[in-house]
Amino acid sequence: MAAATPSSLVPDRAMHHKRPPFWRNVGVLKWVVQIVVLLLVIGAFWFLSTQALSNLDDKGIPVDYNWMSGPANIQLGEGIDTVPNSAGRALWSGMVTTLRLAGAGIVASTILGVLIGLARLSNNWLANRAAGTFIETLRNIPVLVQMLLWFAILTSLGDLVNNDPETAANEESGPIPGWLYISKKGISLPRFFWADGFYQWLVFLIVGGAIAMFVRRRIQAKQNLVGGTAPTASVPLAIFAAFAVVGWFINPVVGGIGNVFDAMESAWGSIPESGMRIFLSVAAVAAAALWIKRFLDSKRSPAGLAKLTDDDYFRMIFAGVAALAFMAFAWRVWPGGASWLINSGSDFWGWLGDKFGNGRNARPLDGMRPTINEGRFSNYGPTGWTMTVFFGSLFLGLVLYTASFIAEIVRGGILAVPKGQTEAAMALGLSRVQALRKVILPQAFRVIMPPLGNQYLNITKNTSLAIAVGLSDVVQVGQTVYNKNNQTLAVFGIWMAFYLICSLTISAIVNFVNGRLAIVER
Repeated sequence: MAAATPSSLVPDRAMHHKRPPFWRNVGVLKWVVQIVVLLLVIGAFWFLSTQALSNLDDKGIPVDYNWMSGPANIQLGEGIDTVPNSAGRALWSGMVTTLRLAGAGIVASTILGVLIGLARLSNNWLANRAAGTFIETLRNIPVLVQMLLWFAILTSLGDLVNNDPETAANEESGPIPGWLYISKKGISLPRFFWADGFYQWLVFLIVGGAIAMFVRRRIQAKQNLVGGTAPTASVPLAIFAAFAVVGWFINPVVGGIGNVFDAMESAWGSIPESGMRIFLSVAAVAAAALWIKRFLDSKRSPAGLAKLTDDDYFRMIFAGVAALAFMAFAWRVWPGGASWLINSGSDFWGWLGDKFGNGRNARPLDGMRPTINEGRFSNYGPTGWTMTVFFGSLFLGLVLYTASFIAEIVRGGILAVPKGQTEAAMALGLSRVQALRKVILPQAFRVIMPPLGNQYLNITKNTSLAIAVGLSDVVQVGQTVYNKNNQTLAVFGIWMAFYLICSLTISAIVNFVNGRLAIVER
């Protein structure tokens, strides 16, 4: 019989499972450090902002936003409103100019960058060298220098109206008078715009698009079931075109929707401020709860809920704190926000009611040719689509600079696709263009999209350089506004919020597209 083991030699299982003290617990230390750092950041921001507000108040410059409804007393060089009736309207005009510049720049730089990136990989010696020279030259010159160069070039063009000493008459410079003008005042083209009947026509376009998408999905489902070829593009396109054509001629039949929007205007305007605050609070709590539910659902598996980490708990707590912060903002920080939201919503519904009500018996689209207002200083009229030298120099500088980086991103994305994919496409009998469009680019865009999103963010933020050439963007207008009313911090806050919203919106769109392009693992 084996000898008994001394009790002193038996391992104490309780000692092995005893939790360490909290000052040595890794999970506790992580939470404590994160909370302390967060409190320090919030405290530092609160201290600095409080001191700045106190110092400005001592100088008789209180920081508020009541000045936005006051007179602007400024004239803008260009924009949706060159003589704004309030400072808020002036800032809004600058924001629209910035958005127009960023949107047009993103589209143009993407198209140009893709073309140059493809040319960089071309077997044609001339196209390859030209693309390489473009990339290596423009991406190594600062964007501000390029903007100033284009500004100098555009301002050195000819006059808008040439004086003819022999006939003592003024001659329009052209090059195609009445249709295209190019001068040191900018470039002016025929302008097409939405007419009063566009919104009724838009109803037909939305309905036709929804039906076309439904039919396309049904055709694809049938094709996946039985195989073969199917008109997945031609039939939905024909349906959408039919709705567009029919809606062009019978769009007044939906003009009665304006009465619905008028009723919405009255109903929205009758909401009490307390009711709007309660609605916003409930919406914030519901959004946080929905996010937490979806987050937990993503952690579930057939075996049940996976074990949550400290970071998972932190994310859920942060969602709840964000909802509480939004509620505090709606009730305490900006109590007038509910009133502003009610008035803005009422104005929006009223605007829709006017658009649908006034568009009866009107065509959806219209256009006008450019004109010249002659006088002591000749200038373009409001009828054409005009790109001033300020907008043009900034646009060309941003587009060419950003396109050089996008071209390299496209080249790298295409080279990241395995060579076997190209060989397989060629073995199936596809041409180089078909292989590029159907095989290579769809796979390359999975690599291209993340860095491409960074370039979109850069081009949006670089629009703030418009102040160097005098374009009336949000930065230039904001600087003029705070020089008049000394509301520097308030204007800086608007700038930060505006660019933050733009950046987050672009990031959300790029992440959505990137998620759609990702390979789904089974």
